[in-house]
Amino acid sequence: MPDAIAERDENQNEDENQNENEKERADRQWQELIQEIRVAQTGVQILFGFLLTVVFTPLFHDLPQTDRTIYIVTVVLGSLATGALIGPVAFHRVVSGRQIKREAVAWASRLTFVGLVLLLATCTAALLLVLRVATHDALVPWLVAGVVAWYLLCWFALPLWARVRYTVEK
Repeated sequence: MPDAIAERDENQNEDENQNENEKERADRQWQELIQEIRVAQTGVQILFGFLLTVVFTPLFHDLPQTDRTIYIVTVVLGSLATGALIGPVAFHRVVSGRQIKREAVAWASRLTFVGLVLLLATCTAALLLVLRVATHDALVPWLVAGVVAWYLLCWFALPLWARVRYTVEK
């Protein structure tokens, strides 16, 4: 039943979207993108904030150089992800009122995609560091690879498959 309701709502939205002009489409796409960014921004900001505190813990100074290097790479990746995911808001603020919303949507979408890739790298590096410190086990690379495969499936493969499978040529 929920699938039928979702399909009906999606079809209704598609019918409504066919009647929108270019400005309305850009406005709708901007609103959708901002909603998506809000979810990712929250996650990356919490992760980045946590990462920034690790260096101030007593255990950090006892870490081997390899783990410290992984930490530094993780913090830099988190910082880059934060910048990319906050970038669309700053982009919009700078170009607001210039009648280039379509272009703003395109650039914001690119920044968001880059931010998601950087978030994937940040999560991967953070997981690697935590599992190395927690377990010192040879299974760590395999566990991390499995989680990365899951992220890739959920974040990229499944949406791309759905895009190809369900996109209707107009």
